Amino acid sequence: MSDMAKQQTVAIRVFGSLRSTMDAQGLPYTLERDVSKEGCTAYDIVTMLSLPPEKVEAVFRNGRVINIYDPVFPGDRLAFCPYGTPGPYRVFLGMVRENRERARREGEADSRPKRQD
Repeated sequence: MSDMAKQQTVAIRVFGSLRSTMDAQGLPYTLERDVSKEGCTAYDIVTMLSLPPEKVEAVFRNGRVINIYDPVFPGDRLAFCPYGTPGPYRVFLGMVRENRERARREGEADSRPKRQD
């Protein structure tokens, strides 16, 4: 793979029970996906892989926990983890913090006025 091609992709790993979704699609647990140089969100990649977002508890970008709605850019390394990580690790890794932020963002989206046609 050329250096240019590597710069337009993100490396993805899928863990735990999320792997059953990958199995059902015939996809490997480690893969790459193209991302525009402007980036996208981790949520966009989750849906691109047809993973159920409500089952993704943690997103790691380049070894650090991020929010599922945070941006991802070419060259990043992502890991998606399901719910089920033991309690203390969820705190130490920052998963609890990002889940609170995710709930806040989703609550704001739910409370926005809906368009009525």
